[in-house]
Amino acid sequence: MRKRPGRAVHGWLVLDKPQGMTSSRALQMARRLLDAAKAGHGGTLDPLATGVLPVALGEATKTVAWAMAGQKTYRFTLRWGEARDTDDAEGEVVARSAVRPAQSAIEAVLPRFIGSILQRPPAFSALKVAGARAYDLAREGEAVDLAPRPVEIAALRLVASSDPDHAEFEARVGKGTYIRALARDLGEALGTSAHVTALRRLAVGRFGLEQAISLEKLAALGHSAAASEHLLPIETALDDIPALALTEAEAHRLRCGQAVTPLRPSDRACIDQFGIGATIRATTNGKLVALAEIVAGGLRPVRVMNL
Repeated sequence: MRKRPGRAVHGWLVLDKPQGMTSSRALQMARRLLDAAKAGHGGTLDPLATGVLPVALGEATKTVAWAMAGQKTYRFTLRWGEARDTDDAEGEVVARSAVRPAQSAIEAVLPRFIGSILQRPPAFSALKVAGARAYDLAREGEAVDLAPRPVEIAALRLVASSDPDHAEFEARVGKGTYIRALARDLGEALGTSAHVTALRRLAVGRFGLEQAISLEKLAALGHSAAASEHLLPIETALDDIPALALTEAEAHRLRCGQAVTPLRPSDRACIDQFGIGATIRATTNGKLVALAEIVAGGLRPVRVMNL
């Protein structure tokens, strides 16, 4: 029997992902509960992690790249004195240390990790090495040596140090930053070993825990109007992108994949101000039409919304 395609649901749903579940599984459960035809998520969380998992539905899937580009905020707990092959509590212990850093030492080292830094991704990551996922190679016992790469850590602070073995931190980071790698490197900088024992994502760009809903609550609401109230507009992930209102005729051309040269002098002035290569939200009558790139003479559609 052929499977029904599902409903045309457009927008963002912010899930509070539970511990022990993959992001893909959480996505599929949310999609099924909403009977949505199309879905994707903005930023993978490890099974150990909980918290904000933005789920794009329908035409919102075309904006996932912009959602993932936003900064992410995490609250996480480290266990000092143990290194694990996965850099979190799910891995095997590979080293131990008797050193337990004092709070003053921890706070003194944090500035080294703020700003643009080089970070070596964990061996157990989804990055590809010669066409294979690094975590597949690591699970097979192969040595995985990933090159350090630049990442941005906008903020990092010690929240609590409840006992000598543990410390809790909060970090706001850019795309591609691994909290597990940060834990490993903090341990090394303090002359000990460390791994993540708890990780909760508090925000992804404009999406925060205050907007999030659990899978249990979503299941209880089903396909009701109350469930739809938790849907956020497609534009939520695009708040940092300037908008430009077009005429109906100009919007029609963008929808057809054609470049547009706005006729109104005020629109051309806006385009000149944004500059060549900038991305804008093209709208008409308050409705999102497309994401467009500014090119010489006008706009080129990048992602057209079929709403």
